[in-house]
This record gives sequence, C-alpha cells and structure tokens, in this order.
Amino acid sequence: MTITISDASLVPIISLAAGVAILVVPRLLNYIVAGYLILIGVLGLVHF
Repeated sequence: MTITISDASLVPIISLAAGVAILVVPRLLNYIVAGYLILIGVLGLVHF
C-alpha cells in the first residue's frame, strides 16, 4: 500500500498540525509561523 501526498494536500496537513501545536504550546506560534512561511517560500521557488 502506497500513500502519496501532493502539494495540494500538504498545506492543510501542515495547517492542522500548526493549529494543534499552537493550542498546546502558544509560545510556539512564532516558530510555527516562521517555519510555515519558509516552507511555502521554498515550495514556491522549487516549482518556479
């Protein structure tokens, strides 16, 4: 059984994980937002 994750399904998974992490540890908000923005930027450059 193979599970494939496309870019379209990766963003909601990351968002959900970030939301749960923010609820558990609110101080992680800065790191999560920074990591999310860096990831989106890298994905945008790779597909350019």
